[in-house]
Amino acid sequence: MSKKEKGIMKLAAAFALTFGIVPSAYAMHIMEGYLPVGYCIAWGAVCVPFLIAGFFSIQKTLRENRKAITVLAMSGAFVFVLSSLKIPSVTGSCSHMTGTGLGAILFGPSAVSILGIIVLIFQAVLLAHGGLTTLGANTFSMAIAGPFLSFGIYKLCKMLKVNKMASVFLAATLGDLFTYCITSFQLALAYPSEMGGVGASAVKFLGVFAPTQLPLAVIEGILTTVIVMTLETYALPELKAIGFTREVK
Repeated sequence: MSKKEKGIMKLAAAFALTFGIVPSAYAMHIMEGYLPVGYCIAWGAVCVPFLIAGFFSIQKTLRENRKAITVLAMSGAFVFVLSSLKIPSVTGSCSHMTGTGLGAILFGPSAVSILGIIVLIFQAVLLAHGGLTTLGANTFSMAIAGPFLSFGIYKLCKMLKVNKMASVFLAATLGDLFTYCITSFQLALAYPSEMGGVGASAVKFLGVFAPTQLPLAVIEGILTTVIVMTLETYALPELKAIGFTREVK
C-alpha cells in the first residue's frame, strides 16, 4: 500500500474513531414493518434497475483502475459513519446525515446505490436502524434519489463554472435535503392525511424532520467539502484517475 493510500485509510479510520460510537435512538430511516407489504415490494422493484446499473458502474471503474477501490471504500465508510449518527429532533423524531453526496460526486450516482444498500443492510441488521422490509424504500430515498440530485447539482455548477468547493457543498447539502423530501413523500403515500391527502401528510412529515435536518444538511455539506479538499491534497493522482480533477476553480 502506497503512502497516499495509507493516508486515505488513516482518514477513514479517523472518522470511525471520532463518530463510530453512536447512541441508541429511533432513526429517520423508515423502521421495520412500518410500510404496508405492497409498498415495500413496489419500492424494492423500483430500486432494481438502479442497483444493476450501479453494479456495472463499479465494475467498470475497478476494471479501468484497481486503485480506485481505496477511494471507493472510503466513500462507503463515509456513508456508513454519517448515516449512523442519529440526532434527536425537537419534534420527537430523529434525523441523520446521509454521506452519499461524496460518492455521487466522485463516482457518479449509480455506484452510490450499491454503497448505500450495503450500508443500509448492515445498519438494519447490526444497529436496528431502518429495516429489511423497508430496505427498498430506504435505498431509493438515501442511495438513489439523494445521490442523483447531488450529482446533477454538481454537474450543473460545473457547467456554470461555479467554484469547485462551493459546488461540492451545494451538491452534498441539497442531496441530503432531497433524501428527506423523498422519505416524507414515501411516508405520506403510505399514510395520507384524512384532510388534504398525500400532500398534507407530506408537509406534516417534512415539518417533523426539518428543524433538525436543515442544520444537519449544512454540516454534511461542510464535511463533504473538507473531505474533498483533503483528498485533493493526499490523493490527487487517484482522483484524476477516476475523472475528478481540478479543472473547475
